[in-house]
Amino acid sequence: MHANLYALGAIALWASLAALGVSLAHVPPFLLTGLALVIGSVPAWAHVRDWRIPLATLALGIYGLFAYHFLLFMALRHAPAVEANLVNYLWPLLIVVLAPVILRGFTLHTRHVLAALAGFAGAAIAILGGGTSGGGWSWGYVAALAAAFIWSTYSLMTRRVAPFSTAAIGLFGLVSGLLALACHALFEPSVHLNTGDWVRIVIAGLGPLGAAFFLWDKALKLGDPRQIGILSYITPFASTLLLMLVTGRTPTWSIAASAALIIGAAFVGTREPQADKSAAGSSASTT
Repeated sequence: MHANLYALGAIALWASLAALGVSLAHVPPFLLTGLALVIGSVPAWAHVRDWRIPLATLALGIYGLFAYHFLLFMALRHAPAVEANLVNYLWPLLIVVLAPVILRGFTLHTRHVLAALAGFAGAAIAILGGGTSGGGWSWGYVAALAAAFIWSTYSLMTRRVAPFSTAAIGLFGLVSGLLALACHALFEPSVHLNTGDWVRIVIAGLGPLGAAFFLWDKALKLGDPRQIGILSYITPFASTLLLMLVTGRTPTWSIAASAALIIGAAFVGTREPQADKSAAGSSASTT
């Protein structure tokens, strides 16, 4: 029960990320990513002793936190935000499809293949329907799909590395944030941030780019990843509704169909027979 509550806390915070990203679309992506991740790492600064982890684990954390959020913010500003957000939320389904490739003890069944096809059909509808908002095709959809791939593989690979303290997530965020700020200094123009910008950046840093990572890691350490994966499909639904409110979009048939396919396919794809759950659990204990 506690694991599910941690997961639901992370999900609630992540639901606000796309809306915050759109409201900060004028902020260069490296700058936004860097500031938010550094701010999000602050609560873990008091636990630096728990940051002693192998370099390979740190590299995985940078891959997950830095690359994912940079691509997500790029997608949100180069493609219609609602559609790009739905494509990004293929990551839970990709976790199911890629689990047999990355982790031992997981088997890909027919239902997983069918769910994957339905999920990608939902993404295609979101992309093709983007023309209703004047967007049409954009390379931003490629960035959204790449972001989904990165987050899914990062999530799975954290089960392959040596166990580490949840406080080490702060190190992931701090190093990733500093790397993003260095890229901003090298490649992006300087901008002036007003008070409203700073307030939203702090909210993003302490919430979806901060506390959410700690809650998610805690949930995965304490609970059943399959059950937590199912809960994660609340996120695209809540995120899309909030994003529509922020951007003033009204629901269309394409958005409704896309959301239904992605959420429904992912829910079916993450449901496992008890035997599979037991096998996965025993495998996780040995990796």
